[in-house]
Amino acid sequence: MDRTARYDAIADFYDGVVGNDVSDPATSALLQLLGDVSGRRVLDLACGQGRVARELARGAATVVGADISQALLHRARAAEDDEPLGVTYLETDVTSAGALKGEVFDAVVCNFGLSDIDDLDAALTTVARVLPSGATFVFSILHPCFPGCGADAPSSWPPGGGYYQEGWWLASNPGFRGQVGANHRMLSTYLNLLLRHRLVIERLSEPEPGREWTDRRPAADPVPVYLVVRCRKA
Repeated sequence: MDRTARYDAIADFYDGVVGNDVSDPATSALLQLLGDVSGRRVLDLACGQGRVARELARGAATVVGADISQALLHRARAAEDDEPLGVTYLETDVTSAGALKGEVFDAVVCNFGLSDIDDLDAALTTVARVLPSGATFVFSILHPCFPGCGADAPSSWPPGGGYYQEGWWLASNPGFRGQVGANHRMLSTYLNLLLRHRLVIERLSEPEPGREWTDRRPAADPVPVYLVVRCRKA
């Protein structure tokens, strides 16, 4: 399978699991850190089937959703046909040099998409290019320090590898990471790349994961599952 379009093969599974819900802890924290979007032009990077893009549009933002998966964009556009909100969806590789050429946004959001992007440096080059000074970049990821639990919830890093082993890997479970894999990066890698692109961190959030996760580890101390970050373009 072409890794750049790997979600095409699991679009039905992804849409069935994710749906339209934006009330999960990480997405809620992302929207809260982003704040009022009324009248703002916002890019939803790695938008998938458009659940966050639609929520932003309901908040009176002008929204562009960008993704590389034709299958997920097909579902996003179908949802737009069913409930017209004015969202524009673009099929594009945000790691390419000409991605979103000429576009300017007041904010960029990326909900759980960065670990699916193999060339994070190139993606952040695009983010920094489309944002003027003072504009906002907010993203959520599985916490780089999450050790994992359960058959369908892999850790951030490969079994037997540990936190310091960065790179793309495929989990051996029936969940997302067992079907499309993920790129594990240390927290320091994320932070240093943000600084390289003049994306200065303003606020961090580590929302409590809720019962879905704590019930998996009833006898264990709580561990961070999500990391949500708001940056400002310097």
